[in-house]
Amino acid sequence: MQSAVSHTPDKDLLYKIAITQIYGVGDVLAKNLISYCGGVSEIFNQKKQKLQRIPGIGEKTADAIAQFSDFDRVEEELKFITKHKIKPLFYLDEHYPERLRHIADAPCMLYYLGNADLNNTKIVGIVGTRKCTEYGKHFVDELVSTLASTGALVVSGLALGVDVHAHRAALKNNLSTVGVVAHGLDRVYPPQNTSVAKRMLENGGLLTEYLSGTIPDRENFPMRNRIVAGMCDVLIVVETAERGGAMITAELANGYNKEVMALPGRVGDAVSAGCNYLIKSNKASILTKPSDVIEWMGWGEKVAKIQVQPTLPLDISKEEISIMEHLRLHKKASLDDMAFELQMNQTQLSMYLLNLEMTGLIRTLPGKFYECV
Repeated sequence: MQSAVSHTPDKDLLYKIAITQIYGVGDVLAKNLISYCGGVSEIFNQKKQKLQRIPGIGEKTADAIAQFSDFDRVEEELKFITKHKIKPLFYLDEHYPERLRHIADAPCMLYYLGNADLNNTKIVGIVGTRKCTEYGKHFVDELVSTLASTGALVVSGLALGVDVHAHRAALKNNLSTVGVVAHGLDRVYPPQNTSVAKRMLENGGLLTEYLSGTIPDRENFPMRNRIVAGMCDVLIVVETAERGGAMITAELANGYNKEVMALPGRVGDAVSAGCNYLIKSNKASILTKPSDVIEWMGWGEKVAKIQVQPTLPLDISKEEISIMEHLRLHKKASLDDMAFELQMNQTQLSMYLLNLEMTGLIRTLPGKFYECV
């Protein structure tokens, strides 16, 4: 095994980048390796036999780790990072996007060029077709204009169509906007968006998991989409066919337990077929006006209310009383948490929650959480 040369200015960063370059080691496995070995650099000091004892590591992967020697390429990247003032963000670093940190398949390493806060308190993802209509563009303009009062960060993929229109609208409304790209930061793709990308660096930025020199290969785009889905609090799907990148992003966002909202379109319109499907299959809430996002996410102005302890109905069950007490103690809780804490079957718990909601004692929050009224 060849180790990094001694004059490397940041050997720790060198190893963080190197772990992402080992054949057969993806993000999930890399995190597992770091956990078992006690650090990134320690992985490269392990013998093959010890590596093979780690769950998920077979002989071929152990060989790939033990024989990794391409530190010259990693050092080239360190020089590129330094020259262009790129911020490397490792998943254990303080400034790594917090929303991604808890997603198992999120990138171990990100490369960021920009000035936006990737941990903004409100992050909206806006995605859709490259062939958006005037209807879609107009809605994006109204939506982003409405979001301006919230100070939200707008995230998209810097693709043609809905993506770049969302970035432009954010810049117009003085909202920070970040483009998650499927290539290295030595280029902009598609090149038509270069001028927008330059403006985004002044109020937002560009984010990628790929080293410089990486071209926008087809398989990189679905990988890019998981970052968009994972970073946002709510994903807005504006227009899309039943297949495509926006639908992949919506499916991922649902899997990450994110809020998904979709703009309905006319039945029969190909560019609205995906949105209509997401709404019909309960994979997205319907968007009828731009302010729906602010209302649904609870991002409007808070009006102080006098808290009145509700009187419980006489026919409420002891299980429902336990649920109410749990919610009052914890302020809010998810179905999974309550099922675990209260030792209840999820199906039965859902029935209790529905009854309490219909009685007006609790309400459902974004993210499938519950709280007392």
